[in-house]
Amino acid sequence: MRRTLLLGCLLFLISIIGFSQPDSCSTRISMLTCSPGIDLYSTFGHTAIRVQDPMAGTDIVYNYGTFEFSPDFYIKFIRGKLNYALATESYADFLYTYQYESRSVVEQELLLTCAQKEQLWMALQQNATPENRFYLYDFLFDNCTTRARDMIVAHAGKPVTVPNVLPDSNTTFRNMLHTYLDRGGQHWSKLGIDILLGSRIDRKVEQNEATFLPDFLLKAMNGATGGGSRIATDPQPLLTMPSTLNKGTLLLPSVVFGAVLLLALVLSFYKRGAAQKALRIFDRSLFVLLGLAGVLLVFMWVGTDHRDTKDNFNLLWAMPTHLLGAYLLGRGTKGEHLYFKAVFWITVGLLATWAFLPQQLNTALLPLVATVALRSGMLGKLFGHA
Repeated sequence: MRRTLLLGCLLFLISIIGFSQPDSCSTRISMLTCSPGIDLYSTFGHTAIRVQDPMAGTDIVYNYGTFEFSPDFYIKFIRGKLNYALATESYADFLYTYQYESRSVVEQELLLTCAQKEQLWMALQQNATPENRFYLYDFLFDNCTTRARDMIVAHAGKPVTVPNVLPDSNTTFRNMLHTYLDRGGQHWSKLGIDILLGSRIDRKVEQNEATFLPDFLLKAMNGATGGGSRIATDPQPLLTMPSTLNKGTLLLPSVVFGAVLLLALVLSFYKRGAAQKALRIFDRSLFVLLGLAGVLLVFMWVGTDHRDTKDNFNLLWAMPTHLLGAYLLGRGTKGEHLYFKAVFWITVGLLATWAFLPQQLNTALLPLVATVALRSGMLGKLFGHA
């Protein structure tokens, strides 16, 4: 009788445990967030998905941030037609890479049911097949982080709610990029990005868009819920490495352009023959370079698939027509004077409205734009002599 009662109690306890732990499958899926590195491509960090199956002895990382280098790589990159790919590698190899680059890695385990984990893993495997692994990369809206995010959210079972992760309601995409570029000492890269990317990245970031960056996705997942239950654990460190980020070069863009403005001032008001010859070389070089920059900006606007290089107000100082201005230099014609008068007033208008434009222009450009105003004013005979 005692044995029968004991056996009944044991079976009852087993049934309770079985019903209370329906998700006791061995598969473990987690999101990995990697800290920024010193190279531009790694400045914003990285996100990947880790799948562990102790029963099969596998530990695999699914990485949406890979690309294949081909002879036409740079052409595709410039034209906005570069494909990225989902690649797989062992967790040990993945971690070794970040240890070698001295970049920390944290992990958030996904709190999904067995069925959800199985569906997510199957989706990742399907996505990693040769015919499905490639996608057209878009830095802001379709990158390695957004791909991992969308995979997780799609298999969380219920609509996912995430907390507010934006620092304030007026945050723009450019603000978010600047934070990482400044932290990484990428001053020249910041300048290049600010010149190439137009006003479209100066709109306010929506809450669901903020997670295009790994750190913001980590914060969102830390408080994300599905049907009222958390879908991920708190971040746990897997690899803690000293940061290699630095403040960058002392030769800042503002210093270089400030020196250009100073040189223009000296040459403009120093009347000796050698200075005037140097001034002619300076003017021609200045407007040729600005004209070429303008041609590039127009090409990025109309000749590529990049959405964020359109509507670019940098064309107010980097005008393609400056190539014509460089050609007219020194001819003393009416056309030369009219052209540079027009450039002067456009440039003065740009400086006067700098803070009110719908695009945030890089302040390091102010000395360069002032140089354009100075030289165009003198070449247009508005004040002084050229």
